[in-house]
Order: sequence, then structure tokens, then C-alpha cells
Amino acid sequence: MGSGASKLDIDRETTLCMSVSARPSNFGTRFHNHLYAALGLNFVYKAFGVQDIAGVVAGIRALGVRGCAVSMPFKEAVIPLLDQLDPSAAAIGSVNTIVNTGGHLKAFNTDYTAIQILIERHTLNRSARVVLRGSGGMGKAVASALRDAGFTRGVIVARNGEVGQELAGRCAWDWQPTTPEIQDGDLLVNVTPLGMAGGPDEHTLAFTPEQIAHADTVFDVVALPSETPLIVEARRQGRPVVTGLEVVALQALEQFVLYTGVRPTDEQVQAAVAFART
Repeated sequence: MGSGASKLDIDRETTLCMSVSARPSNFGTRFHNHLYAALGLNFVYKAFGVQDIAGVVAGIRALGVRGCAVSMPFKEAVIPLLDQLDPSAAAIGSVNTIVNTGGHLKAFNTDYTAIQILIERHTLNRSARVVLRGSGGMGKAVASALRDAGFTRGVIVARNGEVGQELAGRCAWDWQPTTPEIQDGDLLVNVTPLGMAGGPDEHTLAFTPEQIAHADTVFDVVALPSETPLIVEARRQGRPVVTGLEVVALQALEQFVLYTGVRPTDEQVQAAVAFART
């Protein structure tokens, strides 16, 4: 496994954790398995590309899967299938983590937790005017974490007027469609797939160079690649950035703790992130 980790030894007592999404990546699989091996935990992690979320939840119960990460497009659809929502998920109506304790399925949102940590880590200015582009499950997590941290001025930019206005209402922010031109903001946040590797818009900027020039901080939740077109342009202009890699690493760490009850050291986490990116 590298970086001092030993090989996983899988047997009939091994605890299974997993992830489900329409387009699974390797980051979570490599991150979790690296830490299991490094810490000598009898766990294994596997990512699945699925369509039938009800079947997945039934399988989690039937097979005793300990934990399951949930990605697009299932973060909201999975809610009626679960037994309990942690406040991190209930407050925003979006789930990214399921923990199975003896057949009782409890939902969490570690994206929300990760954003809370990053707000403090980057000392983001609470008086900043937020322009957040996107209104899906991740958009709800980010907007809600910013709201709960005291960001009172913001606008949700979303093509879906109904969903966008609902999220804006939850935050007591404004809403606007993606056209006409998006307004300037102090904190620009992209929670859309714009800039995602392998997607149809992988070379597209979520905000214009002019909008980036007016911003104090640029935040892109897209993690693949970590240096998205938006982050690259913001760095070119000398703007402070928060990257999707930071989000995915933190949320994966919090999932790991929920599944195992073990919190790795900072050095172990850094080694797992480096391994997961290779």
C-alpha cells in the first residue's frame, strides 16, 4: 500500500464499507483502504456504480455493510429508505454517509462537516457576499454550512428556479438564474460539475475571469481534478482558493471515523490523501 501501510488481509470477519454513485472515482476506495491497512483494521472498502438505490439500501441491511458513502444523484433520494437522520443531514435534506449499526441505518452529511471545518481553517470572512453556483445535494451542504457559520449575504445561482429559490429561502439569501450575467461576489463558490474531468464541461469556468478578479476567495468543490479551470484561473490572479480536494479529504476522514471509531493522525491522513491521488 505504500507509506508504511501493510497489505490488507481479508477474511470472513472483514467488515465491508462501500460507496455508491453514478460515476464512482477511486479516491475513497484508495483513501479508506490505505488507512485500514496502515492502522491494522480488518475492514475493506469498495466503490460501486449503481442505478437502483433502493436495492443498494436493502443490500446494506441484508449483508451487514457497516458504512456507505452516497454521491450524486442519490443524496436526496436515499432519505426515505433510512431509519434516522443525524442533524448534519436533517438540517439540509441531503445525505452523503450511511452508518449501519445492527441493521439500524443512520444518515449523516460529512460534506457539511467538512465545509464547517474549512470555513474555520481558511478564516473566511463572515461578512463576505457569497455567490454560490449550483443547488444540488452538495450545494445544500455548502450553503447550509455557510449560513450556519454566519454568512448572511448571498445569492444562489441555479438553472432550476424551484430548487434554487427553495435553497435561497432556507438561507435567507437571494436567487438568480444562470442568465443574465451572474453577479459579482466576495466569495465565489462552485458546486456544479463545471470543470470536472471527463465531463462535458471539463474546460468550462464556473465564473468569469472578471468575476474572479472582484472576489476575495474562490472555492470549487470539484475534486477531480483538484486544479480545476476555476482554481487555476484564481491562482493565476493571486486569489486565495479552497479546493475540492480539501473537501473530499475532510469528508472522507469524517466518514472513516464514523465507520471505524478510530481517528487517524494528521500524518496518516496526509499519507492516505497522497496515496489516493496517485
